[in-house]
Amino acid sequence: ASYASKKPGMPVSNFARLLASRGAQAVGATVAAGTFAASGVAYANDNVLHAPAYPWSFNGFFNAYDAASIRRGHQVYTQICATCHSLNRIAFRNLVDVCYTEDEAKALAMDVEVTDGPNDTGEMFERPGKLADYLPAPYPNEAAARYSNGGAYPPDLSLIVKARHGGPDYIFALLTGYKTPPAGVGARETQWYNPYFAGGWIGMPPPLDEDGAVDYFDGTPSTITQMAKDVSYFLQWASEPEHDDRKLMGFKWIVAMTIALGFTTYYKRFKWSALKTRRLEFEN
Repeated sequence: ASYASKKPGMPVSNFARLLASRGAQAVGATVAAGTFAASGVAYANDNVLHAPAYPWSFNGFFNAYDAASIRRGHQVYTQICATCHSLNRIAFRNLVDVCYTEDEAKALAMDVEVTDGPNDTGEMFERPGKLADYLPAPYPNEAAARYSNGGAYPPDLSLIVKARHGGPDYIFALLTGYKTPPAGVGARETQWYNPYFAGGWIGMPPPLDEDGAVDYFDGTPSTITQMAKDVSYFLQWASEPEHDDRKLMGFKWIVAMTIALGFTTYYKRFKWSALKTRRLEFEN
């Protein structure tokens, strides 16, 4: 490092500028060194294959959810995923007019026994579910979930699409991405190799391991990729159920503001401009 010193006869103003210049150079060097150091950091989750971008039908500005795919995805979740994963933020009433009628959603809720109470005697009791109840969780608490899954905790899927980089692309890639470990990598007893999961090893066994695991209501062939696509679609809806209403409201606002802009332009051009540019003369 070089240090500035005031030479005999140097004006004070020049010496101040010299100090400011040397200070700016020092700050710039420090910032550059920090940027270089940060760019060389190796993160622990870099050893992961990023999911490709898939052409989901809801990605467009004017596109909405596919109700049939949401219903098929709910079937996959109920029959496969719900054995380990909860969906705590979704109630049966949320399914009404989305993928089920009100009567169908009531029938689904009544198939579930819900613990309620206390009653008049202070005891808890079991009752059939209703639309206001939330989808049942597979385990009563986290400790029970970890005990049943070898120490791994199956996360709640209500906001899993929002919580994972790539959203539905990641979910689909993960469900279809189970592979045989590459050469030189030994297999593990309680983990499975999946390059889309951080670290490459995941404690969840392949949930979609064969075609035909679900009988779809509309007769769609339930291949592994079809089931993965539908449950990813369902989880996307679960994380953002207001998606269609938000786009519809945005479209209405765009139309309303466009009409207002037309009226405003007309008023300014033909009404206000005449008043703004008029000339007033006063006679003495």
